[in-house]
Amino acid sequence: MIRVVIADDHPLLREGLRRILEFEEGIQVVSEVGDGQGAINMARKTPFDVLLMDLNMPGVNGLEACKVIRREFPNIGILILTVDDSDEKVFQVLQLGVAGYLLKDVIPKALVDSIRKVYAGEPILSPSVTGKLLGQLSNPNSPKDHFGLSNREMEILTYVVKGSSNKDIGLTLFISEKTVKNHLSSIFRKLEVEDRTQAALKAVKTKLITLE
Repeated sequence: MIRVVIADDHPLLREGLRRILEFEEGIQVVSEVGDGQGAINMARKTPFDVLLMDLNMPGVNGLEACKVIRREFPNIGILILTVDDSDEKVFQVLQLGVAGYLLKDVIPKALVDSIRKVYAGEPILSPSVTGKLLGQLSNPNSPKDHFGLSNREMEILTYVVKGSSNKDIGLTLFISEKTVKNHLSSIFRKLEVEDRTQAALKAVKTKLITLE
């Protein structure tokens, strides 16, 4: 059972999300909160798996709450659900290592699929956010030594930036999913990041990976 908490300051939106999710097998909405502090308090007292988090909330906003929850409860998958797709906000949030970033115009099926993927450990980005990520090639200085990444690691990192799952990468490169995970662990260590979203962000911003 995937236990979900909804954090949004609009009661009607919370109710709509709950109604969508309560009909899905294997998903349980354990609580709804109206601000970031409520999300933090809930994480501290009730075990759950996925947090649907709005960013623009009164009091403690979503970004501030993400920082606390990521630090204290790294196993909770945070899925941002917002109307804010500004470049600054996107990169602020992705650098925290959230599990996903969706806009509120997402269709219900895509939202449900995203929750399941976050629970399974897969990163989720809406198409518009992915475009921003791939378009941010602002650093004019390419890394001189590729951070010590091997040719195979560079190859795998390219697929990570494209949004491929471990399974898809393994099938494409004819290696096992376990081997992909081992390479990713090495990549994260060399890039000094914690997860694949941060790795993709750093790879693009430093021009380590450039996609046409």
